[in-house]
Amino acid sequence: LVGGILSWRSRKSSKKQPKTFKVKVVTMDAEMEFSCEVKWKGKDLFDLVCRTVGLRETWFFGLRYTVKDTYAWLKPEKRVLDQEVPKDSPITFHFLAKFFPEKVEEELVQEITQHLFFLQVKKQILDEEIFCSPEASVLLASYAVQAKYGDYDPNFHKPGFLAQDELLPKRVSVLMQYQMTADMWEEKITAWYAEHRGIARDEAEMEYLKIAQDLEMYGVSYFAITQNKRDTDLLLGVDAQGLHIYSPNSKLNPNKSFPWSGIRNISYSEKEFTIKPLDKKKDVFKFYSSQLRVNKLILQLCIGNHDLFMRRRKVDSIEVQQMKAQAKEEKARKKMDRQILAREKQMREKAERAKEEMERRLFQLQDEARLANEALLRSEETADLLAEKAQIAEEEAKLLAHKAAEAEQERQRLEVTAMKTKEEKRLMEQKMREAEQLAVKLVEQSERRLKEADHLKQDLTEAKDAERRAKQKLLEITKTTYPNCNTTADCSYESASSPLDFKDSDMKRLSMEIERERLEYMEKSKHLQDQLKELKSEIESLKLEEQQQQASLYSVHSERNSAYMSQMAFFEEV
Repeated sequence: LVGGILSWRSRKSSKKQPKTFKVKVVTMDAEMEFSCEVKWKGKDLFDLVCRTVGLRETWFFGLRYTVKDTYAWLKPEKRVLDQEVPKDSPITFHFLAKFFPEKVEEELVQEITQHLFFLQVKKQILDEEIFCSPEASVLLASYAVQAKYGDYDPNFHKPGFLAQDELLPKRVSVLMQYQMTADMWEEKITAWYAEHRGIARDEAEMEYLKIAQDLEMYGVSYFAITQNKRDTDLLLGVDAQGLHIYSPNSKLNPNKSFPWSGIRNISYSEKEFTIKPLDKKKDVFKFYSSQLRVNKLILQLCIGNHDLFMRRRKVDSIEVQQMKAQAKEEKARKKMDRQILAREKQMREKAERAKEEMERRLFQLQDEARLANEALLRSEETADLLAEKAQIAEEEAKLLAHKAAEAEQERQRLEVTAMKTKEEKRLMEQKMREAEQLAVKLVEQSERRLKEADHLKQDLTEAKDAERRAKQKLLEITKTTYPNCNTTADCSYESASSPLDFKDSDMKRLSMEIERERLEYMEKSKHLQDQLKELKSEIESLKLEEQQQQASLYSVHSERNSAYMSQMAFFEEV
């Protein structure tokens, strides 16, 4: 019985527990999952997401979901499950900005609001939902880099650090303009990024939004419509300033615009929309939309944007004033904190630089000490080596001094020998000159004797001729004096025997004397030639000895000079 009662109570309590369903909410920088009750309305889920995110400026945002080929916003007054939400589990919603401010700097108060708008507008620009020129894309990318990485540091942000970041629109006209590569675009972005030094993240995101809000397609929701009667295809644009009519091929310049301040009423009946201007003189503009769901979305966006337009023209509510005051105080506090952090950072950088300088100085002193120790060791080794060298040098100096003394003695001896050699050479030269003079005299005498011998030969020839003539005359005389002589030979012999004998003896004697003198002259000439040869050989030997002595003197002097130079070099090294 007790068990039955307990099981009944457990079944009863389980029935009382509310049923839940899973929801996944995707923001621009996070994903969240919630367990929602079945009875929750769209406002309950939206408030839960805003509390989780920390968002108070809720009027800009909404939960968007996909319905077939379009999208829709979760209605706050209806239950979540009663709307046309996907049947998946978990149900996926995207937390996005539904309405955009006219002036971001004045209307966006909270930092989280700025951050969510920054992420959404950045994604729309990169996905080309908002057209942006290449120059503006580079500037916007530089602020996005500043918001993500902080101040530019050339030591940390090396070339290529943006390679993995998506910063520019994907279309070819931006990336390939002027035939520039991705590295060249990164260089341009980095150049702008370096100019933003000192800008905080929230300030960089606000600067990004201030530039983006001036783009023609910023905050505009586009819908395909047709004009009444002619069925002309057009585009309807809804934004914070009013309604705009575009050509299908141009989303930048509207053909016609209806500002919220000039619209009296907007109504639709099924597929027909009617825009009634405030000026009754102007024509009513009608257009058609093919889908009822799209018509509801257009009306919802028109009502929301118009309400925000009217709200901006009124005094801020107490809640908004409190938020702005808190935001102002928060910004002032953050600015002061940033200043304090900047000062602390400067002090820390200064301390780090001083530390690095001290470490560098310490390393330098350690290196200097190490080098000094090494130099001391080398100097000690050098001192020992120098002492050893000094001892060796002293011994070498003594040896060199001894050799120098010997060389000096040798030099003096050689000088004496050279003087003797010079004297002997002078005497030999004098002797040679005397011998040459004697040879000249002998040659002159020999020439004179030869001349005398020639004269004597001539005289002898003349004497022989005279003798022959005398003999002839004698024969002639004897023939006339002694006619009875038997023979001519006997008579001539007898009559001229004494004078013939006398002449022959004189001639012989004279010939012998000439021959003797010639032999004597030949002997004397030969003797003089021998003497001249001996003198020449002696002179050549003396010259050779002198050259040898000079060579020996030069070698001795060279040895002395080399020894002296080596000694001086050694002493200089010491």
